[in-house]
Amino acid sequence: MKPKGWVVSCHPACSFHAQSEMFALLKSSAPNLFDKAKAMVSLGQASATGPKARNDDFYGASLPEGSALVSKGILIAIADGISSSDHGRTAAHTAIKSLMSDYYATPEAWSVKNSISRVISATNSWLHAQSCFKGISDPDHGYVCTLAAVVFKGPSAHLFTVGDSRIWRLCGSALEPLTRAHRSVTADGQTVLSRALGVDSAVEIDYRQERLSQGDVFILSTDGAHEFWDKDLVIDAIATSDDLDRAAGQIIEAAMARGCDDNATLQILRIDRVPDDDALVFSPDGDLKPFPVTPKAGDVIDGITLLRELHANHRSHIFLAALPDGQKAAFKIPASEVLADERAMRRFMIEEWVARRLDSDYLMSAPKAHGQRSHLYILTDYVAGQTLRQWMHDNPDRSIEMCREILEQIIKGLRALHRREMLHQDLRPENIIITPDLGVTIIDFGSVYVAGVQEAGPDASEAEIMGTVQYTAPEYYIHDAISWQSDQFSLGVIAYELLTGALPYGIQVSQMRKASDLKRLRYKRAHSDKRAIADWLDDALRRAVAPSSAHRFDALSEFEAAMRTPSLRYQSQSKRPLFDRLPEQAWKAISALLLLICLIQTIYIASQ
Repeated sequence: MKPKGWVVSCHPACSFHAQSEMFALLKSSAPNLFDKAKAMVSLGQASATGPKARNDDFYGASLPEGSALVSKGILIAIADGISSSDHGRTAAHTAIKSLMSDYYATPEAWSVKNSISRVISATNSWLHAQSCFKGISDPDHGYVCTLAAVVFKGPSAHLFTVGDSRIWRLCGSALEPLTRAHRSVTADGQTVLSRALGVDSAVEIDYRQERLSQGDVFILSTDGAHEFWDKDLVIDAIATSDDLDRAAGQIIEAAMARGCDDNATLQILRIDRVPDDDALVFSPDGDLKPFPVTPKAGDVIDGITLLRELHANHRSHIFLAALPDGQKAAFKIPASEVLADERAMRRFMIEEWVARRLDSDYLMSAPKAHGQRSHLYILTDYVAGQTLRQWMHDNPDRSIEMCREILEQIIKGLRALHRREMLHQDLRPENIIITPDLGVTIIDFGSVYVAGVQEAGPDASEAEIMGTVQYTAPEYYIHDAISWQSDQFSLGVIAYELLTGALPYGIQVSQMRKASDLKRLRYKRAHSDKRAIADWLDDALRRAVAPSSAHRFDALSEFEAAMRTPSLRYQSQSKRPLFDRLPEQAWKAISALLLLICLIQTIYIASQ
């Protein structure tokens, strides 16, 4: 579904005048949108057919409002169909149309890079398939085009290019190229495209991220424009004009006057205001007020009946509640300490936002919105059962197979979370609910890292430790890059504890401050008096909780498999000589043996 305020210009024009007039009609049809967007950006566009019989260039712009403006940003793009093909025009139109619609259909949790790359890759595959379907083996006659696109989201611009359409930035009096043309020179001296959409089944996309500053001007151009324009005129036209449509038209006119022999298209976007840091609001109803007094069991709020209090601590109060339709839900309000902490409030509000975007039997979800809210609270589905912590306490004689069943379900939940470009960051036994039939649900999304949210908000560079000391990966403490393998570490600690009742490192991990400190971490071999831990199973645990993420499993499915059968890595290592497998222990043993021999010799000599 297109976001409210959707505005797209997606067509070529016989002249830049017609193009400007058509875009002006689009502007007048959505005055509220452009009044809102005007505070953030100014946009100008122009296109000319030139001496060609038709215009194979297409451009598009989407300036949504509301939550889509914050979560997905502003998108502008330009495409140039190759003139040697009768299908280049169709390819360019398809590329722009797909980008303008499909990008806003991708999950809000995805990063811009992931979302745009997937859309471009899917479009490329479709274009290539069309050429193959029609039996076109020569790319010069297929569904082929170039593409340049920019997404302006939060404090950053995300740039994508394939082919020789370019992106530039005007800073003061300097016109800076931000992308390169994908061209190569053949043996006979001809210049040809080395990369374009539709040429092959896979496409390589150039990506770049730039920090935004107020007054920045970004320019998207096809080769017919930038190969013939006068850079001084470009700078002057933009600097002296309040109407960017007119400035774009002047630049195209000048390019034509300088001998342009191709279609020429231009988009200009000026950053009038960088979005506020606090633009991202997770509450569905805007600025809600907290409860003046903590509600109690029996209260009815917005048609929701509070049945009983489930939990209360310094962060929140949680009630079991009944929705108007009888469905059970968890009703949570922030504690007074959280209300005074802006970061804590963002974490509180994100929990329902995340839960609404997940669809997995192994992850907590949220009920559908039932109406306007009178106060600040969040609703999530009520998950009946006991925490994994309590379950471990109640089942000290648990079998290895029971542990495997639980771990495999946790892995399924984590994989569903990671596919959405989310990290749990606080995976621990207290945040895993176990049902009597050993069903698993991961809860508590207050610490979740969301790639799409992180790049839009003020915390993009924060290295805040969100998890619990014993289960948090070392990279958080040494300020190294985090990834899904950070959740793998937490999972590995849980697996170790399930099988042994102990922790692999205790609290040593929290004492790490730099990468060199990781050498001091000493893994304790998995051992339990209640169940035998095979060497190959211990190897799987050791790898999952490796201090360096580079030494952990490459996929959670690998860890899952290694919990059931010896991995190929373990099998190959177990066949290696002792010196290769355990060099330090081997040398210690040899040294001890030599010391013993020396002592025996000394005693023998002394006794003579």
